[in-house]
Amino acid sequence: MSSSRNGPSVLKQNWTPGSWRHRPVKHIPDDYPDARELARVEAELARLPPLVFAEETRRLTAALGQVAEGKAFLLQGGDCAESFKEFTTDNVRDSLRLILQMAVVLTFSGGRPVVKVGRIAGQFAKPRSGATETLEGVTLPAYRGDIINGMEFEAGERLPDPKRLLKAYHQSSDTVGLLRLFSQGGYADLLNMHRWTFDFVADSVQGGQYRKLADKILESLRFMSALHVSPGQQMPLNRVDMFTSHEALLLNYEEAMTRADPVSGDWYDSSAHMLWIGERTRQLDGGHVEFMRGIQNPIGLKCGPTMEPDDLLRLIDILNPEAIPGKLTLIGRFGADKIAERLPRLMAATKRDGRPVVWSTDPMHGNTLKARNGYKTRPFDRILSEVKTFVQVATAEGVHPGGLHLEMTGQNVTECLGGAQEVTEDDLSSRYHTHCDPRLNANQALQLAFLVADKLQSLRVPEVWAAAATDSLTELSGKGYHATPK
Repeated sequence: MSSSRNGPSVLKQNWTPGSWRHRPVKHIPDDYPDARELARVEAELARLPPLVFAEETRRLTAALGQVAEGKAFLLQGGDCAESFKEFTTDNVRDSLRLILQMAVVLTFSGGRPVVKVGRIAGQFAKPRSGATETLEGVTLPAYRGDIINGMEFEAGERLPDPKRLLKAYHQSSDTVGLLRLFSQGGYADLLNMHRWTFDFVADSVQGGQYRKLADKILESLRFMSALHVSPGQQMPLNRVDMFTSHEALLLNYEEAMTRADPVSGDWYDSSAHMLWIGERTRQLDGGHVEFMRGIQNPIGLKCGPTMEPDDLLRLIDILNPEAIPGKLTLIGRFGADKIAERLPRLMAATKRDGRPVVWSTDPMHGNTLKARNGYKTRPFDRILSEVKTFVQVATAEGVHPGGLHLEMTGQNVTECLGGAQEVTEDDLSSRYHTHCDPRLNANQALQLAFLVADKLQSLRVPEVWAAAATDSLTELSGKGYHATPK
């Protein structure tokens, strides 16, 4: 039962937006040169208008509840780390366009609505493996995202600057405004999405592979048009169909953006509709888990190869004690070579536990490598392999493969290897623009959507699902998978 019906939950009475400050925290800068200026900026943020509203956030929770029940699919994607310099109306539009294109393909193939959540309007901070970096004998603090310090390898740029918190807020506010503008107008019309998808099909060397599915989408749209059913007229103009999310890393920023809802009395982080806890900050006694347990936003939890089933269940106890459907999304990020071994135990544990969770897959973070020329990259075939194994494991365990979590961009970058329009190691230097980790470009992301759609299409019929489960068990047994006791 939601706490909003009876006032704040008893379990959260000892929680405040600032109670995280009494717990150990990782990956939050503690070296701001001027502590008083930092406190002043935090106070100013607390007075600024919310970026999103509680009612919108509740709608997302309800939509994710449908994903938890196997009735919908989650598509979450966007930049690895947003930047101040690359913020333009065109970039926001192209990111939205890519997510909508992919959603069209996944909706028509999976036979389920797609919940669209962007890594956008707040994804500025990134945890780093090292506190410093060295270049040509000079060592400086690591770049930690535009909300903290600058990317340029200069001593002054690498100092944490509180004013960057305000700049990130205002850019996020502008981004949310643009998303609302584009998603409410004719730009997001399904027919437009399909025309753009055909552009990809026509240009792709694998166009024939996708044309059959694309033709089915067009046939369905024409049928709706013949019945005088306009997809654009089905959605109220004031409804937010595109939700925002980011990693809740800088807890001082999140605390400042957390407000009590005057209707329910519950606390909502107004910086985004959905927040997630990263693989490096999910300590049971840590500040990030402490902060996230008290907000009513949907929460994501990254689950990597070191996650144990008992720890996962304890985190579920803490983060969603009331078992609210749609409250908690578990985002697996194992790597193509580890997922078949590590994921089944976690899925089996949540299946036995019975509380509603969304299982999603992040095939990006576990598949990063360094190319011969020094560029950090991710091979498309490894990304695809992890997604396929995720679906196979979920099918074998009787769990809904509920979502995709991708680092991607609507721009024609060359950061991930492979794809239909082959990106080679020699190509990486031509358009390598990421501020942190390599992203799928628009063609690679849309190709992945078509391939995942083809996989999901076979799961629409119960008899086919049963056969797919048997096939999945057979194929996974060769990857070290052992069926878990039901």
